[in-house]
Amino acid sequence: MDEITKMKHGEWYDANNDEMLIEMRRVAKAIAYDLNQIRPDDVESKNQIIEKLFGELPENIEIITPFQVDYGTNIKLGKNVFVNCNCYFMDCATITVGDYCFFGPYTGLYTATHPLDYEARNRGLERALPITIGNNCWLGANVSVMPGVKIGNGCVIAAGSVVTKDIPDNSIAAGVPAKVVKTIQQ
Repeated sequence: MDEITKMKHGEWYDANNDEMLIEMRRVAKAIAYDLNQIRPDDVESKNQIIEKLFGELPENIEIITPFQVDYGTNIKLGKNVFVNCNCYFMDCATITVGDYCFFGPYTGLYTATHPLDYEARNRGLERALPITIGNNCWLGANVSVMPGVKIGNGCVIAAGSVVTKDIPDNSIAAGVPAKVVKTIQQ
């Protein structure tokens, strides 16, 4: 099984030495660089680059640059998504975001995890687990979402939180690690 297939199946794969994965990241980072150089008022050019980066143009997408990805094509965004500045979507596995979601500045969605054993880690191994965020969510500034996490519909994640476990629908979660502190009556 090649490294891309292992990556897509959530198995341990060599992210640091596989030439195809390295080239895919180079291409995506070059496209993200182009996106980050566009004037904020040049919406047409910005949308063309977003479509090139994601492989599709999400409806009514707004990305405030700078914005970073690993591959781009593993990101699936719903309609009316707002991504504030300095966000990083580490899309080694699929990142799925529902409709009407807001991401505060410096939010990170991290699908990759590394072995605890330093010898395996030093060989470049990692594993990628998907992240899913439901509809109508708001992640505040400096939120970090860890590999394999699912955030339900209608959730608010407080600024500075680190989400390490699934969050049920209509929850306010806060802290490090994030814990549900309240249910939202929608």
